[in-house]
Amino acid sequence: MSSRMLLRLLLTDADDEETTYRRVAASKQVDAVYVSSPRSADRRIALLQQLGLPYLVHGRSEGLDFAYPYMDIDNEAAFRDAGRLLLQLGHKRIGLINGETNETFAIFRERGLSQAMAAAGLTLPASFVRSQRMTDEAGYRAARGLLEAGRPTAIVCSSLIMSLGVFRAVHDLGLRIPDDISVIAHDDVFPWLKPENFSVPLTTTRSSIRAAGTRVAERLAARIAGRETEPFGEVWPVELIVRGSVAAAGVPAIGAQPIRQTSPSAREDIRSMTLYLLMRSIVLAEAMARPGAFSPPARTPAPRVAGQTSQG
Repeated sequence: MSSRMLLRLLLTDADDEETTYRRVAASKQVDAVYVSSPRSADRRIALLQQLGLPYLVHGRSEGLDFAYPYMDIDNEAAFRDAGRLLLQLGHKRIGLINGETNETFAIFRERGLSQAMAAAGLTLPASFVRSQRMTDEAGYRAARGLLEAGRPTAIVCSSLIMSLGVFRAVHDLGLRIPDDISVIAHDDVFPWLKPENFSVPLTTTRSSIRAAGTRVAERLAARIAGRETEPFGEVWPVELIVRGSVAAAGVPAIGAQPIRQTSPSAREDIRSMTLYLLMRSIVLAEAMARPGAFSPPARTPAPRVAGQTSQG
């Protein structure tokens, strides 16, 4: 018996997704569904539960009154740890450049940073939060808006792609990382974009989307075969990797100049978003093509420091 699996990508408008799921279930040509980018009280999950079609959610929803199968990373703890690091360095004015607010990963990340600041007796002002599509150009516009309006001393960014735009905005305003502004971003561990290769090595929260894709494919195969029947969820810890893009607030630090690029056009903005989505699809497809290679990653939640001594 062949162990190969076929991944079918169904591209639909958000408003048409429920119709697509009903058609897929009725056709009986799909054995399971992978749900990406969940939202609060996600109706897609409720519908799949009703249809009885095997599925797995990559991420988590909130506001549902039933248990469902999911695989997620601890976005809340990741950004709480990032916030704590910046607070320990004396930063009190921290900006957040986040994903779109209708997606729960962005909700969890803002919540984590807010929790860290609340524990220090501070708040995360709405004026210091930007919610955008996760592209280079969106990161640039958001960073310029924050730095020109309220001038935070640190920015936490939801993706490495967006942080490219953050670096450019800092440079265009005549500022330096980390002398004038500290930056932390989330790293999905794409092989073509490495935070240590930024002109100022970038501090990151890190969790491999490739490893997550492998695990998603493993669990989908198990649900199709009936080896996994319970609707359990799993949440992976996220590493904090400290590099040269953070420094004590108000204290100059030695570092290279930020990267300089020409502001991308709207076409480049769309291309970077398309590339991000394509990489997610490739990761899952590769994992499903190698069913014998499935294994969860080593789970080591303790922060690691690259290039310097850890300080507890």
